[in-house]
Amino acid sequence: MSPVPALSPADAEKLANLKSAVSSLTQIRQFLDFWSDNEKSGFLNLVTRYLSGEAQHVEWSKIQTPTDDVVVPYDKLAPLSEDPAETKKLLDKLVVLKLNGGLGTTMGCTGPKSVIEVRNGLTFLDLIVKQIEALNTKYGCTVPLLLMNSFNTHDDTAKIVQKYSNSNIEIHTFNQSQYPRMVIEDFAPLPCKGNAGKDGWNPPGHGDVFPSLMNSGKLDALLSKGKEYVFVANSDNLGAVVDLKILNHLIQNKNEYCMEVTPKTLADVKGGTLISYDGKVQLLEIAQVPDQHVNEFKSIEKFKIFNTNNLWVNLNAVKRLVEADALKMEIIPNPKEVDGIKVLQLETAAGAAIRFFDRAIGANVPRSRFLPVKASSDLLLVQSDLYTLTDDGYVIRNPARANPSNPSIELGPEFKKVASFLSRFKSIPSIIELDSLKVTGDVYFGAGITLKGNVTVNAKSGVKLEIPDGAVIANKDVNGPEDI
Repeated sequence: MSPVPALSPADAEKLANLKSAVSSLTQIRQFLDFWSDNEKSGFLNLVTRYLSGEAQHVEWSKIQTPTDDVVVPYDKLAPLSEDPAETKKLLDKLVVLKLNGGLGTTMGCTGPKSVIEVRNGLTFLDLIVKQIEALNTKYGCTVPLLLMNSFNTHDDTAKIVQKYSNSNIEIHTFNQSQYPRMVIEDFAPLPCKGNAGKDGWNPPGHGDVFPSLMNSGKLDALLSKGKEYVFVANSDNLGAVVDLKILNHLIQNKNEYCMEVTPKTLADVKGGTLISYDGKVQLLEIAQVPDQHVNEFKSIEKFKIFNTNNLWVNLNAVKRLVEADALKMEIIPNPKEVDGIKVLQLETAAGAAIRFFDRAIGANVPRSRFLPVKASSDLLLVQSDLYTLTDDGYVIRNPARANPSNPSIELGPEFKKVASFLSRFKSIPSIIELDSLKVTGDVYFGAGITLKGNVTVNAKSGVKLEIPDGAVIANKDVNGPEDI
């Protein structure tokens, strides 16, 4: 990469003012105990890189499609031993880390998103704990669970994990960094402008997982127990379960980093993809794509895979790279507005770290390993008969569905919040044979309903439309009771 360009006089002045403001920030931070020196230097480092314009521009002509050696097809991964003792050896090297910094605000919930009930009264966190408990019981191993919280989720999570105190898992929590938001107008930290509460700060994206693991002391503690690999995934991805085949392959081939990718569908066209670039594997995000190539980037023909954000990373390599301050991941500027003030927060993404690790690869995994719940439409899918829940906490797709793709579901704003969503269904309809569903307006579903093919339900403005118990609706537009 090219050297960091020198700052312009105006940017140098911004940075100097920011540095002097940062030294006074510790006194005005009310909602957490302290702001560490590591966080201060991490924040100033990120801002300096941003102001220097160190954006990584991709030369489109140099992009190459990765070979199967770089993005390994799932069925080409090294085979597993059938000896349970060998499996125990593998698992004893593993740590599971869930990114738990997000709040459930988009779905109308307060507190960590991981405590939203997904199925049978169980939350994301309940299912994760059940899965690891089952592994530890079956193989007599000690896979610990780490939760990376943000300052938004830390207190609630600390209370919630107490309910697992009798389980056979060690559960550790640690906080990711918190950086002050900057006022766009003059680049001053927002907390210095009188906003001393949480709104003045932001977690800097999940790329912060690596320095935070180190700064929290968790990394050294795990290494001292003989742990070698961490499996990092979003807490809301129900498909992100421990996969022994991937872990075994990485250990055998000494791969320091593996990103799980899966074939793109039209719903995933904005997702980051893996490319070969200057002899290394690299994540390409839509923000890095020159405007004239955006449509090409979205094409399923040229860029066939996208990043699931299921990552497997060697812990010794994390230590080496964080100590050398070598993880210069692309900066994602995220403009926001707080109390009418335009602010900027800078973030990084963990997937972008792939190019700094030795022998880094992608694994092209089945779509079943990517089942995120981002909205109530996803909740409808996983609560329906399209999925079943095993005793070990795994959400498994129903083999009775012939179509390999899930139905496309669009629910109107009336369904956005979880509580509203639940109040509008007496029971979740059967959707095994559904291709698409679009619901708009004030619609309520009775019990035991079956939806098939392409269905739209559109309540006229100001009219409450109730779908009766036991209704079977196939390939139909429903605009009123007469259409059922």
